[in-house]
Amino acid sequence: MTHHLKASPETVAWGYFDASLPPVAEIDSGDTIVIETVSGSPEHLPPEGRGFHVPPELLDIHARSPRQVPGHILSGPVAVRGAKPGHVLEVRILDVALRQDWGWNIIRPLAGTLPEDFPIARVVNIPLDAKAGMARLSWGLDLPLAPFFGVMGVAPPPNWGRISTIQPRAHGGNLDNKELVAGSTLYLPVFAEGALFSCGDGHGAQGDGEVCVTAIETALTGTFRLILREDMNLALPRAETPTHLITMGLHEDLNRCAETALRDMIAWIVARTGLPREDAYMLCSLAGDLRITQTVNGNKGVHMMMAKALLGG
Repeated sequence: MTHHLKASPETVAWGYFDASLPPVAEIDSGDTIVIETVSGSPEHLPPEGRGFHVPPELLDIHARSPRQVPGHILSGPVAVRGAKPGHVLEVRILDVALRQDWGWNIIRPLAGTLPEDFPIARVVNIPLDAKAGMARLSWGLDLPLAPFFGVMGVAPPPNWGRISTIQPRAHGGNLDNKELVAGSTLYLPVFAEGALFSCGDGHGAQGDGEVCVTAIETALTGTFRLILREDMNLALPRAETPTHLITMGLHEDLNRCAETALRDMIAWIVARTGLPREDAYMLCSLAGDLRITQTVNGNKGVHMMMAKALLGG
């Protein structure tokens, strides 16, 4: 069965995850859901008369949905029947599509990877051509689009209360992992009844690091198949593409991030192949790629990628 969730003041949470938030949709494990998202605050809108399409629901959300804490506009949460703490939610990303013909990027003083180097705030609106798959940057460069959701997550543990969407944590959230495009799968540990999946923070394109605070922020439609996995047990998000396994480390310290991503990849290789830990460690050194996911969200991110072809059947 395929469900549809439109963005509206009644179906979004602006800035937060919260396990006590009632679901706006409920589906069965294995169902597909098409989720519309929007992006940005009033100050990120293009000036009137530029000819860009602004989704009317974004203006309605600005007018009627107060931002609870600093963070992103998330569509959801979506409950999956039968999901319980200790389970894993498998999020198959079937499709990601643009919903508007522009995006935005900001530089904010005292933020980003170089917080003191750029003292003047800036907002840039970027035209997007979905048919050509290109973004036109202000100096004339056509940048290929590779849309993905910066934020995909389930509800955090109930005892955490209401938390900002900005920091990625064990429940997922603002992972900003550019590998999570259509065709990839994200695995999220479940901490609350129903799992309560939400997404937002649409990106048209982003480099590893997201160094100036933002990517090309834009409105996206995502098509997901949500599958309850009772045969898995995870402490942190994992993912896979058609060709690679991905583990993730999330912490204020990039060294801790790298250690976490590496330890989890070693464990995944051992479980998948039966290799001794020493051999899995060696393989990670010879063929694994540690990449900086992002350095701008308080909790930074490092992900490790390992080609599945190297792991046999």
